[in-house]
Amino acid sequence: MVPKHVAVIMDGNRRFSKRLMMKPWKGHEWGAKKLEQLLAWCRELGVEELTVYAFSVQNFHRPKEEYDFLMQVFLEAARKLKEKVTAGEYNDMRLLFIGRLQLFPAELQAVMHEMMELTKNNKGFRVNIAMAYGGREEVIDAVKKLGEQIKSGKLSVDELNEKVFEKALYIDSEPDLIIRTGGERRTSNFLIWQSHYSEWYFVDKLWPEFEKQDFLEALASYSGRERRFGK
Repeated sequence: MVPKHVAVIMDGNRRFSKRLMMKPWKGHEWGAKKLEQLLAWCRELGVEELTVYAFSVQNFHRPKEEYDFLMQVFLEAARKLKEKVTAGEYNDMRLLFIGRLQLFPAELQAVMHEMMELTKNNKGFRVNIAMAYGGREEVIDAVKKLGEQIKSGKLSVDELNEKVFEKALYIDSEPDLIIRTGGERRTSNFLIWQSHYSEWYFVDKLWPEFEKQDFLEALASYSGRERRFGK
C-alpha cells in the first residue's frame, strides 16, 4: 500500500560535500537534483502529496557565505521548476511553499509566490516545500492568526477545537510516512502537529546518496506496518 502523503527530512548535504573534500555547502546542489528525482518517483508510484524539509528557521544562523550560496541554489532551483511548469511538464502539480517566507530575500520570495500562483488550480499531486520552517514556529503563527480572528470577532473562543486549529496551520494534511536521511534519529522540529501519528523511517544514507531503491524500501516498510492510531 502506497502512502498518500509522504514527508522527507532531506538531511546530509553538507556531510556529503565534506566527504568529497569540497566546501560543505556545495552539497546543496546535489540535494536539489535529488529532490527532482524524488518528485518523479512520487508521481510514478502514485504518492498524492509530498512535503519536504528544505530550510529551517534555525538555518539562517549559518555562515554568510553558505547562506548566500544556499539562496542562489534555491533561486536557481525555483526558476528551473518554473520553466518546467510553464512548459506543461508539471501541469498536475500544485506547489506550496510553507514557513516564514518573508525572511527570505525579495527576489526569492517573488519566485516562490509566482510558483504558487501558477500552480494553485492544478490537481493530482501536491508538493509542500518547507522553507524558513519550524514546527514550533508554525504553531505560534497559527495561534497568532487565531488570536487576530478572535480579536476581530470573526471567531469566538468557544469555537476553538482541533479542526479549527489545523486550518490555521501552514498545511492541515497529516503525513502517513516521514523519511529522514542522514543517519540521525530525531524529528528536528518538523511538522510537530501533523506528525502525531505518522510512521517514521530512518535511513543512514546521506540525502544526495538516496536512491529509488531506498525509497521503495521505505514504502515497503510502511506497507508492512499496522497503524492503530492509539487504539
